[in-house]
Amino acid sequence: MKKRQKRLLLVVGGLAGVVMVTGLVLNAFRDNLVFFHTPSDIVAEIVPMERTFRIGGLVEDGSVARGDDGITVHFRVTDTAVAVPVVYQGILPNLFREGQGVVAVGSLQDGGVFKASQVMARHDEEYMPPEAAEAIKRAQREAARTVGHPEGY
Repeated sequence: MKKRQKRLLLVVGGLAGVVMVTGLVLNAFRDNLVFFHTPSDIVAEIVPMERTFRIGGLVEDGSVARGDDGITVHFRVTDTAVAVPVVYQGILPNLFREGQGVVAVGSLQDGGVFKASQVMARHDEEYMPPEAAEAIKRAQREAARTVGHPEGY
């Protein structure tokens, strides 16, 4: 083999290695990417059922119910426009309560129930995830616009 052929083989092999590593990194990134959605997004059906994602908003007042086993909790997350039922098995954070901000990680099940694998509550009086705060403001604006114009103006 000539020197030029060896160099070409080395360059092609290096490029193939870089392409393969880039593909593996992008595939791992895609599998670990978790999007944030609001209850309004779920009701609008823009959320894929099989993917893991985050849902955020407020725990709806009067919606928390504990199961007979002591670890299953049912509650509803709302963005003040719509609410989505959530079921979680595990120990809830100490700050979890009705009317407080919450972010849950999980997936959407049949019947529109969100099955959470992790629940996070806000940690002080001032904190709410920016996405959840914006979703609540957007839902309030939409509700105000709808109430102001009953014909759907």
